[in-house]
Amino acid sequence: MVRPGVWWIRLPLPFALDHINVWALEDGDGWTLVDTGFGIPPVQAIWRALSSTLLGGRPVHRIVVTHYHPDHIGLAAWLSERFEAPVWMTESEFLTAHLAWSSTTALTAAQLRHFQCHGLSEDWLHSISTRAGGYRSGVPTLPDWFQRIRDGDCLNIGGHEWIVRVGYGHAPEHACLYSAGLRLLISGDQVLPRISTNVGVWATEPEGDPLGLYLDSLNRLKSLPWDLRVLPSHGWVFDGLHERIDQLAAHHSARLTELLGFCNEPRSAGDVLPFMFRRELDPHTVRFAMGEAIAHLNHLHQRGDLRRSRREDGVYTFQRVRSL
Repeated sequence: MVRPGVWWIRLPLPFALDHINVWALEDGDGWTLVDTGFGIPPVQAIWRALSSTLLGGRPVHRIVVTHYHPDHIGLAAWLSERFEAPVWMTESEFLTAHLAWSSTTALTAAQLRHFQCHGLSEDWLHSISTRAGGYRSGVPTLPDWFQRIRDGDCLNIGGHEWIVRVGYGHAPEHACLYSAGLRLLISGDQVLPRISTNVGVWATEPEGDPLGLYLDSLNRLKSLPWDLRVLPSHGWVFDGLHERIDQLAAHHSARLTELLGFCNEPRSAGDVLPFMFRRELDPHTVRFAMGEAIAHLNHLHQRGDLRRSRREDGVYTFQRVRSL
């Protein structure tokens, strides 16, 4: 328990990032759940056990999903049916989840073309193309309908007001929940304590600047009190929201400065990959790394610091704009 009536549940993930934190909020005679875990049998078994232990057989009144990624929405439909509880989420996340679920093959092909145009090697492209599962491996089903939440909405949960604060960059319309009375922020993936949130450019919006959106979202979160306890989706609960936001902003600023120097010569995102990620990548992590490399290049390009060109082989390259 992190505050009276606020319970921390850690669920396993089948990746190097091996867990997700979800939250059970006491809500009158029942519960509100925030996020659901990856949609696989071991996580379902944990929820079955929790329903008779922590939840005590009491009803679930609603399930809030912060965003569409599989570790957050994976069991939303299953829990919704099991507890006869509505799913609450932002509209963009609901629609993006359905797009990802229903267009897996087409999106994978588009993503491969997108990475190819940014210089990812043929070996990596082949490894990604043969990787089975995709979005549906963690999201067996999706809810058919939802209760929409928007930035500034107030959810009354257990006698406490929780305000929806929407952030951008990591996901299309990521919902955080802020309780002034409990001095808590459920930050989802927008603010993490030890790692930097993945911010990527994907085939669905190849000209996007999600990094700019993410940094702006971080800055807006600084309008919240500095002494909140932060409940992130990964890592440990922590204090010091403003300090962590400043650390994340400084991290990205330093990375952008380094990247600008590296791009004194024309560089593709594929060229940038080993410069930005000096650790061993696998077919799962290389997708996120590539998306993030493109995001940083797009941000510098749209900021006017890099010039983008396209080689004869169709690959985009980025080069530093030298002041006259």
